[in-house]
Amino acid sequence: MRVLLDTHAMYWYIEDDPQLSAAAQTLIQDASNEVLISPASYWEIAIKISLNKWHLNRSYAEFIDVALNQYGFQILPILPTHTAAVSTMPFHHRDPFDRLIVAQALVEQISVVSADSALDAYGVGRLW
Repeated sequence: MRVLLDTHAMYWYIEDDPQLSAAAQTLIQDASNEVLISPASYWEIAIKISLNKWHLNRSYAEFIDVALNQYGFQILPILPTHTAAVSTMPFHHRDPFDRLIVAQALVEQISVVSADSALDAYGVGRLW
């Protein structure tokens, strides 16, 4: 199964945060799943770090290296079809990063691993 991690799911998994649900952790660790991350997520994390809203247990470069090389997360590039979907989406959710992640999931027909129930209004498959 292909799954797209919401930003907080990626952050909580790599930082070993107990806020990550057991079901989400199992999905991420299942070697038969293709775990995807959006550039929106690592951009959002960089912004939250620069604003001192989030802190890492390592450097940002090491954090990304762990995501890609230790955990094998794959980058789902942002494509024009994804941004086109954003342009027609209703504003159930105002966060631009979440809106892009939802659009990517809808276009790619994959589920999002997220605790954010507000994403349900878009009809995206949400796993938590």
